This record gives sequence, C-alpha cells and structure tokens, in this order.
Amino acid sequence: MMLEIKNLNVYYGAIHALKGVDLHLEKGEIVALIGSNGAGKSTTLNTVSGIMRPKVGSVSFEDQDITETPAQDIVKLGIIQVPEGRKIFTKMSVQENLEMGAYLNTDKNQIADDMENAFTMFPRLKERRKQMGGTLSGGEQQMLAIARGLMSHPILLLLDEPSMGLAPVLVEQIFDIIRDINHQGTSILLVEQNAQMALSIADRGYVLETGTNALDGVATELLQNPKVMEAYLGG
Repeated sequence: MMLEIKNLNVYYGAIHALKGVDLHLEKGEIVALIGSNGAGKSTTLNTVSGIMRPKVGSVSFEDQDITETPAQDIVKLGIIQVPEGRKIFTKMSVQENLEMGAYLNTDKNQIADDMENAFTMFPRLKERRKQMGGTLSGGEQQMLAIARGLMSHPILLLLDEPSMGLAPVLVEQIFDIIRDINHQGTSILLVEQNAQMALSIADRGYVLETGTNALDGVATELLQNPKVMEAYLGG
C-alpha cells in the first residue's frame, strides 16, 4: 500500500477539523477526496504533506510511518503537494518557478530535460517561459503550479482543488493532464469540489462530511450513489 491514513484527528486550536478519518491509496491509483467546503479535504492533504500534525492517528507512506516527519523530508520521499489557490511565485518568471520545483535536484542536465518535458505537457508555458507568474491567466497559473510540482519527480502527487476558478473548457484540459500524469506512473490523491470531474477520472473516492468519513468506494459506483448525486452532482 502506498499511502495509509488511520484514525486521523486534527485540530485548528479548539476546532476539531478531522475526526477519525481513514483513507488508503494503492500504487498507480487516482483517489478522489470530495465533500463540501469545511469538510476537511485540504486538512487531510496538509496532514499527509507534513504541514499539519494530527493529535491522534497516523500517516504511512510505503510502509513507513511519516506522521511526525518534517514537511521538507516528506518532499524528499516523493510526496509533492500542489496547493489550493496555485500559490506560484508571482514575481518570478515561468522558468524560475519551474527551477524552484527542482530545488532538490543538482543535476543541471536532468533539470533541463525535466523542463522540456514540462513544456511538452504544457505548451502554453513554453510560450510564456520568460513571463512573470503573476501576469499569467488563472488557467496558466494552474498549469504552472502542476508543472512545478512535477519538476520534483513525485511518486505521490497531492492536488488541492486544481479546477478552482477555471472556465469549463480549461477544467477539462486540466483533468486530461491529470489523467496523463497518472498514466505516466504517478499516483494521485485529488481533492476537488467538482465531484463529477474528479470521480470521472478516479479509481476510487472518499466523501468527507464535517471531518468524518461519510462514504467511500469505486469511483464509478459513487457517481451512481443517490446520496452523492443529490449532495454533490446536482442529481
């Protein structure tokens, strides 16, 4: 098992954000984590990546307990998070943003190859390689955030709301790219409010409600689940 979360309890001060969340992800999977605002989706990702610390529970990656592992060491293990809201370096160029994604790599030839791979996957970024990140459109910034994450050669990619604020045509494009990244061998834990799109590309899914596991199962079955359809798919 690549990732296993057991009985995760996380607090923001006195606020009990996660209340015994369980989740697992096998190598090669896309696992979608859906739910309404405040359900605990981003908190789950932040706990896996070491930004948050659980009061109770554990996080294991490839059979190694990483619950107390510092965030910078989790990156070295191959767990890379693309945060909600993109959070690119707005006053750096596209190329400089990508170079920041490769900060652990000292092989200049490998970095150059990785950058060309990023530009092949995201041709629009190649056209704008010298442009400041803050001047890009929302869709281009999302592409840059994902490309920057890929520069670190993730084994497990944590994607937090990649479609947020994007036009429908760009949402489809971003999800096609996510599927391609997975087909190239990267496992993905995907937090997404667009439940229809997330479940359409995922292998399995989890539904969180107010910090607890509400439902989980095969993605195609969740898409047909009446509770999921009513709450998240407008059905």
